[in-house]
Amino acid sequence: MIRLSLAYLKDRGLNTALNILLLALSVASLVILLLFSSQLENRFDKDSQGIDMVVGAKGSPLQLILSSVYHVDIPTGNVPLATVDLLRRQMGVAQAIPLALGDSFRSFRIVGTEPAYPALLGASLADGRMFERRMEAVIGADVATRTGAGLGQRFIGGHGMTGGEDGPKHEESPFIVVGRLQRTGTVIDRLILTKVESVWEVHGIEAPHAEDEAHASPAEVTAVLVRFGSPIAAVRLPGFVNRQTNLQAAVPAVEVSRLLALVGVGLDAVRAFAVLLMLTAGLSIFVALLTALKEREGDMAMLRVIGASRAAIIGQVASEGLILAASGAALGLALGHGVIALAAANIEQLRQLGLNALAFHPGEAAIVAAALIIGLIAALIPAFRVLKSDIADTLANAR
Repeated sequence: MIRLSLAYLKDRGLNTALNILLLALSVASLVILLLFSSQLENRFDKDSQGIDMVVGAKGSPLQLILSSVYHVDIPTGNVPLATVDLLRRQMGVAQAIPLALGDSFRSFRIVGTEPAYPALLGASLADGRMFERRMEAVIGADVATRTGAGLGQRFIGGHGMTGGEDGPKHEESPFIVVGRLQRTGTVIDRLILTKVESVWEVHGIEAPHAEDEAHASPAEVTAVLVRFGSPIAAVRLPGFVNRQTNLQAAVPAVEVSRLLALVGVGLDAVRAFAVLLMLTAGLSIFVALLTALKEREGDMAMLRVIGASRAAIIGQVASEGLILAASGAALGLALGHGVIALAAANIEQLRQLGLNALAFHPGEAAIVAAALIIGLIAALIPAFRVLKSDIADTLANAR
C-alpha cells in the first residue's frame, strides 16, 4: 500500500510538490517564530542575571539597558565617577559595578569595568589571569575565536563601538591580553574587559588618586550595574536615583518585558498568518486527494473486489496524506533552521544576541505533530467517502 501511495503521488508530481511546498512554508514560518522568540527571551534572561538595576545618564531607559546590559545599542551618555560611590553608600545595595564604554576592536566592545563584572555573569578563566593593571585585557570566548588573539598578544582599540577598521585608533595606548574566559553563552563572550582606568588613559583622562578626588575629577563612567541586597532596595532605589539631576535608573526586567511585548504583537500577527497558511495547506491536500480519488474510484473498487479490506483502503489513502504532511514538515524544519542560520550569519545584531540555528525547541515537535494531523484528517475524509460508494456501480461506470 505504501508503494502504491508513492506511485500515485509520483503520477501527479507537480500537484504533490506544490502541496509539500505550501505546507513546508507554513511549518518553516512557525519554526522561525518559535526559535527567534524563545532564543531571544532566553538570551535576555541569561544576560541580565544578577543585574537588578542600571544607572546611567538620562534618556531612554530601554536604550540604557540595551547598551549597558546587552551591548547592542549606543549609550545614553556618561555620568560622573562619583555616581559609583553614591550608589555604594546606599542601604540595600549589594554591588555597584561601573562600566566605561566607547571603544572597540574588530567589532568587539572594549568595556572598562571591575573583576566583579565577569563574576556576576558566571564567567571563569579558560587560561591566563584577570586584569590587574592598566592596559591589561581579558577577552571573551567569541573574541578569542574570531580574532585568534592569545595570551600576550597586543592590540589597538579604535574609537567608537561599531568596530570600523578605518576609524581613529589609539595607537599610543595598546592593550595586552592577559586572560581568556570560558564560553558562557552570555554577552560576555563577545566583550573585551579591562580596568576602567584603561579606558580613561586611552582618552587622555587622568584617574583620581583618592576617593575624595572623585567628586572633582573629570573622569566618568557610562553606567553602573546594581545588584540589590534586600527587597526594599528594589522599591526605594529607582526613585532615589531618578530624583538626581543627571541620573536615571532602569530595571532590566521591566524594560525587557516592554520590549518583548512590543515584539510579541508583530510575532503574533505573523504566527496567525502561518497557522492560516498551514490550514490552507491542509485544505489543499484534502482537495488534491478528493480529486485524485474521484479519478481512481475504479482502482479502489477493484482493490476491494480482489480482497482488500476497508482498513487497507483507508490506510492506503491515509498514507498519501501522511507522506505529504511528513515531507512538508521535514522540508519546513530544514527551511526554518536554514533561514535562522542565514540571518545569524548576515545580521550582526542577531549574531550578537546569540541566535543559534543548531538549537532545537520542544515546540517544534508540536508543530510537526500538527502538520501530520492536518495531513491525516485531509486524507481520511475522502477515504471514507470512497468506502461509501457502491462497488458495482463504480465498476459499471468505470467501463
